[in-house]
Amino acid sequence: MGWWQVSADTLAGSRFVISPLSEAIASLMTLDRGTASHPGERVWLDAHQPAYRERLAGDPVAGALMPAAFGGHWIADFLAPAPAGEGEPAFGEELVSIRETTLDAALADLTVSSGGPPPAVLHRSDLPERAADLLEWVWAETVLPYWARRSRILEADIVARTAQLSRDGWAAALAGLRPGMRWLGEGRLQINAYDYPPREISGAQLLFVPVTMHGGWVSWDMPRRYAVIYPCSGALAEAGRRPPPLTQPLTPPLTQPATQALAALLGPGRAALLVLLDTPKSTTQLVALTGLRLGSVGRHLKVLFEAGLLRRRRAGRSVLYYRSAAGEVVVSAASTDLTA
Repeated sequence: MGWWQVSADTLAGSRFVISPLSEAIASLMTLDRGTASHPGERVWLDAHQPAYRERLAGDPVAGALMPAAFGGHWIADFLAPAPAGEGEPAFGEELVSIRETTLDAALADLTVSSGGPPPAVLHRSDLPERAADLLEWVWAETVLPYWARRSRILEADIVARTAQLSRDGWAAALAGLRPGMRWLGEGRLQINAYDYPPREISGAQLLFVPVTMHGGWVSWDMPRRYAVIYPCSGALAEAGRRPPPLTQPLTPPLTQPATQALAALLGPGRAALLVLLDTPKSTTQLVALTGLRLGSVGRHLKVLFEAGLLRRRRAGRSVLYYRSAAGEVVVSAASTDLTA
């Protein structure tokens, strides 16, 4: 298994950050793989995969690059640089490191990722520039039109992760990030189940980067910075592709008739929020999950809180809302009365 040796200082200084480039890389891999992790992602793929295939067919360099860079268990390092970790950088700023890669470095990375010498068509001085151009196309055509909503979803995931961290500690927070990842103790962080040699990263910056697409990877700018890119939580990811219209009843955790009964009593917006708040969530998360505007979510939460159906607590800079005992009774009663 692959694991990193992490000092207490490195772990204490680690951060969750958003990276537009990482989102574009995840989208590129999903487009190339052609498989969706849920119906909403399938809708996105159906909308953009034909243009992506056409783009590859017209660019033999890009067509040869994809299997060489992403075809195995290892991603070519130069195509997945570690984010800077300072605020949310502009996509173009992140792309600079790829454009400035030397040809020798790019070919060395591709030799590792493909398990052998790269195809002859890739031995050209403008290879890093052509790779950056492909990512720039993916960003402009398939990510940017959705970025306002995707970025809210990613922010909501970070709020949820930091809340879990404050509640359960690093071991629990890291175990839920991606398959094969867990805290082993004694400063060891298992990052995957592959048989890779351990790395000593104590003293470096450690970043955790969510993406809305299924999958994940690790990247680094040795020896200064390491990053774990992980898929954001399933409920939020799916909400980003198919925002639940409040004219239709939510099914979990209630039956549809029960949700309709709550909607008749409270109104559809407040009923939707009360159903969703079985676990603590921030207003940002609720906006991402419902599609409601921030002001509407705030007004509904105020009414539910003043009615005693919600409680709230602070987690860092965010306020998390969750059902009170009275709120649990209302939700449970609506379900029980209609299913008895």
